[in-house]
Amino acid sequence: MIDVRGLTMRYGRTVAVDGLTFSVRPGLVTGFLGPNGAGKSTTMRAVLGLEVPAGGEALVDGRPYASLRRPMRTMGALLDAGAVHGGRTARDHLRCLARSNGIGAGRVDEVLGQVGLTDVAGRRIGGFSLGMKQRLGIAAALLGDPAVLMFDEPLNGLDPEGIRWIRDLLRALAAEGRTVLLSSHLMNELALTADHVVVIGRGKLIADTAIGELAGRFRRDVLVRAADPERLAGVLRAHGATVTPEEEPPGPPVRDPSVRGPSVRDLSVRGLSVRGLDAEVIGELALGAGVALRELTPRGASLEEAFMELTEDSVEYGARTGTEQGR
Repeated sequence: MIDVRGLTMRYGRTVAVDGLTFSVRPGLVTGFLGPNGAGKSTTMRAVLGLEVPAGGEALVDGRPYASLRRPMRTMGALLDAGAVHGGRTARDHLRCLARSNGIGAGRVDEVLGQVGLTDVAGRRIGGFSLGMKQRLGIAAALLGDPAVLMFDEPLNGLDPEGIRWIRDLLRALAAEGRTVLLSSHLMNELALTADHVVVIGRGKLIADTAIGELAGRFRRDVLVRAADPERLAGVLRAHGATVTPEEEPPGPPVRDPSVRGPSVRDLSVRGLSVRGLDAEVIGELALGAGVALRELTPRGASLEEAFMELTEDSVEYGARTGTEQGR
């Protein structure tokens, strides 16, 4: 596990991390989220012993990372894919790391194959693209076959195939029972990859929860499609709901098979966005009114929407939109 306990990091008068406490558990991919300047990278550097805390501690399997005799066998990390010697080949870079941690040379070729760099293993890293350097950094993190892994923005520079590859890799590592901490600003990818999220802002903990529960905290509405939307809307409004017609979705019209002849109506324009009533209550009201329902879907916020709401008071560098600038 990774345990962060009351971690405080100061730089002069600036408090970058303020009494932060959370744990990263095995068997899960944990997303580490926060606006720019929230303290994510500082926290990850503290976990690796690259920063000295003003208070608290950051432990790996109950010990400071710096106290581990063969640290790469316990924890693998990628913080900066560009922090490599450009004059070395990919294979030589990994061989140096392997030797420093008592890892056999055969493991180097294994991880090169795992990340898809076998064919370029003899090339100098200075000629690598950012995506290739990311793969090399991931290979270095995997080199010691560690039980704990930590990645800071590993998706930068990867093409769609590479993004899908690392998504599958991280989930496979977690499925093996490893502890995986992933920091990224790509919310759509995190929503597909992470099981749990830790959200911080201005160095303080904002949320530590399962990813589904986070989005559920910000439930937006219930999507309702009905045979008689006008009648149902009136019933729902009478019970205090706010009802808004949904925009027509793209694609060909969907016809209501229960209505024949010229009175056939387009189901695609019948969507209602309902706020203020739960799906169960809406279903009971529709039944009482004799209105057949085609769809009844509670809609929570996306991870990105939940993140924006959680951190709106913690954004250090906010930009105004074009319309706001003109006001």
